[in-house]
Amino acid sequence: MQPNLNRLLRALAREGLEVTYDGRLYTVRLQGDANTPPAEVLLPPDLPVEGKAFRQLAHLAALKHPSGGAVLHVRATPDFHPGDSGVAIGSVLHTRGLVVPAAVGTDINCGMRLHVADLGVEAFLARRDAFVERMKGHYFFGTRDVAMSSRAAEALLRDGIPGWLLETMEHPLGCAAKADLAQLDRESTRIHLGGALEGDPAWAPPGLVKPGVVRDAGLATIGGGNHFVEVQRVEAVVDRGQAWEWGVREGQLAFMIHSGSRDAGKHVGMAWLDRARAAWPAGAPFPESGILPLADPTLIAEYLRAEATAANYAFLNRLLLAELLRHTLREFFGDVEAPLVYDVPHNITLPWEGGWLARKGACPAEAGQPVIVPGSMGAPSYLLVGCGDAAALVSASHGAGRARSRFSMARGGADHREEALGLTGVDCITLREERRIEEAPAAYKPIGPVVASQVQAGIVREVARLAPLLTFKA
Repeated sequence: MQPNLNRLLRALAREGLEVTYDGRLYTVRLQGDANTPPAEVLLPPDLPVEGKAFRQLAHLAALKHPSGGAVLHVRATPDFHPGDSGVAIGSVLHTRGLVVPAAVGTDINCGMRLHVADLGVEAFLARRDAFVERMKGHYFFGTRDVAMSSRAAEALLRDGIPGWLLETMEHPLGCAAKADLAQLDRESTRIHLGGALEGDPAWAPPGLVKPGVVRDAGLATIGGGNHFVEVQRVEAVVDRGQAWEWGVREGQLAFMIHSGSRDAGKHVGMAWLDRARAAWPAGAPFPESGILPLADPTLIAEYLRAEATAANYAFLNRLLLAELLRHTLREFFGDVEAPLVYDVPHNITLPWEGGWLARKGACPAEAGQPVIVPGSMGAPSYLLVGCGDAAALVSASHGAGRARSRFSMARGGADHREEALGLTGVDCITLREERRIEEAPAAYKPIGPVVASQVQAGIVREVARLAPLLTFKA
């Protein structure tokens, strides 16, 4: 049970929040706002409650627009924690007649991608040093050759992975010329929504759409923060039938990618935070939270196309990060197929139940769908299967969630001994020592209770656990 629960609830009440707890689910809303739907938080009893995140969640549920529309339901996953944009990480927002750009933010279609490979862990580790040096060149020093025609760039932004593949098969350039494009085509069915949203190249950052060959410095890059590429071992299979269907076997090598839309998402996200402010009705007071929804149908449609444009870019970014690693495995170990298990977004707005569902740091968990939940680089990651739980807005956590801020870890007086940081035995490849400290296992909540609470609630079922072998952090 949450220690000193009554004291905690009284403290939250002093901050203007009405909070109840039934031993599993918190409900929270602003005091005196009985017409607002209460936000719900699934939280294991031993994990801390963060007042700032609760306030952000309550303000999200209280959003209104002078022109109408409604927030129908707000839910937070067990890894939820405060967000810099005023929206808590782990928030899921169901609206009708409203769309909220800040509920996705600037890292549009940040998500997870998982591959497995029939390659022995011992054989891999025997060539670990040479493999790492090759990948450091690709991920950190720009030795990757990422190029595409202007037609492929436009097709990607407009139509997603299928558009990019169609053009690339005719004129493969750079690292794509070495890829098994037929395999990539087959694997597109294992990308959420086929990796294809209805975008508009006009929303691309300057220079991404231009005549001739396009070489974008952001493609096939990991990004900062909690993004990573990790090589893993399938440590345990729990649901053998489901794992067999997805091609996952105990003892396999695996690799997991967490990255998003890089500069494309920042370009779109920042532009629409500004446009939402500019579109706010003259004379109407701004919401106390500073979160501004869109209610005009034309603006909503335009925003969703812009968001889709960045989302398509993110799908390709993860694909190319994986392809560079898969190609390097083939260089070192021969004909390694390393098939895709699934690629899933966790920062995106999608149609749902006659309205829209915006997820910010929450993974779709539809019935039968693979759900990928990473741990820290010192803890297992989980492959789960969604149960389609409507009460949870068909959403699961996207990780364990931060327990300490990056500032606190790096410069806030944290104990920097390896054992205190949880870094003993962790193989982290980075060019920046502060990244190891900011992203150390001690910065994160324990992943086990986060996953167990969602299994117990019927949101997901466990399929397999994967143990980290080495992690690339930019």
